[in-house]
Amino acid sequence: MPVMRCIAHVDMDAFYASVELLRYPELRGKPLVIGGRRRAAQEPGTFPTLREYKGRGVITTATYEARAFGVNSGMALMRAAKRAPDALLLPADFDEYRRYSRMFKEAVRALAPEIEDRGIDEIYADLSGLADDWSGAKEIARAIQNAVREATGLSCSIGIASNKLLAKLASELDKPGGLTVLREADIPGRVWPLPARKINGVGPKAAARLEALGIRTVGELAHADPALLVERFGAKHGAWMHDAANGRDERPVVTHSEPKSISRETTFEDDLHPVDDRETLSRVFTELCARVAGDLERKGYAGRTIGLKLRYDNFKTLTRDCTLEAPTRDAAAIRRAAGECLKRVPLERRIRLLGVRVGSLSKSGA
Repeated sequence: MPVMRCIAHVDMDAFYASVELLRYPELRGKPLVIGGRRRAAQEPGTFPTLREYKGRGVITTATYEARAFGVNSGMALMRAAKRAPDALLLPADFDEYRRYSRMFKEAVRALAPEIEDRGIDEIYADLSGLADDWSGAKEIARAIQNAVREATGLSCSIGIASNKLLAKLASELDKPGGLTVLREADIPGRVWPLPARKINGVGPKAAARLEALGIRTVGELAHADPALLVERFGAKHGAWMHDAANGRDERPVVTHSEPKSISRETTFEDDLHPVDDRETLSRVFTELCARVAGDLERKGYAGRTIGLKLRYDNFKTLTRDCTLEAPTRDAAAIRRAAGECLKRVPLERRIRLLGVRVGSLSKSGA
């Protein structure tokens, strides 16, 4: 008897905000936005509102209470302030989020060892062979939810389907804390009424082009002429969109992949002048190199290619690379090499973004 293919998509609910609510339980139930940079310490028990924010940071995430006002991840904080001026604002703490990410993934892996890491707050888990039917898959998924909550105090939503595409869609249908099985027979009723942009991989530009063709929903995309899609979007992407809308996806769960590079970058709240703000730029530059070195050490990599990324106040972006004789993960060596790259870029405008990258990775340590 063939093994039933069963994939689960585990997606943490409002992950960053939920981690912050563990730290500040008194904010539970209130509209809360995470984003921007760390600022001076607030008076104990007081929290700034979006109304007070000045800068150009963006929302990292928001609680469901804040989302009710129409604010979402990626939105500029100043724009969000117009929609929800009284929403509370907390800076992002990525070290803490990464710690909780490791805990939730370990909890899942204990029950479903075959997982694909998709970022800090989501993974795919291959339940094929662990469950004989959809009912058994739901039991495993419920156990995963309980294990994640016990390990972290946080909730997750899980979608179960025969492939990754449908599993990801399913995990978003009943948030927060949802557990949704999406069978092939459920596609017309649950998937086809959704906007076409709900398919992971159909971005805003593609959705706008589809709408210009009169295609707004997943169902309309599923029933569109494949030849038209190929003509307008190219052979590969057009065929993929038609397959995706019909729930077809043969991608395997990839349990291990080697990174091509490891990088860190930061966007400044205010553009920094290369001369007047040299001390601040130098400090941030050194911190970025140290963080990249720490990432390399933690993941067991070293790299030969050191890269610099610079974005000016006019949004022009420059990159420069240099190649070392031997791989390194030493912060000082990365800083020296990145500094050499910096000498090869003109410093005549204010700087908006600064980044450091290490590529040509190998497992052999420096």
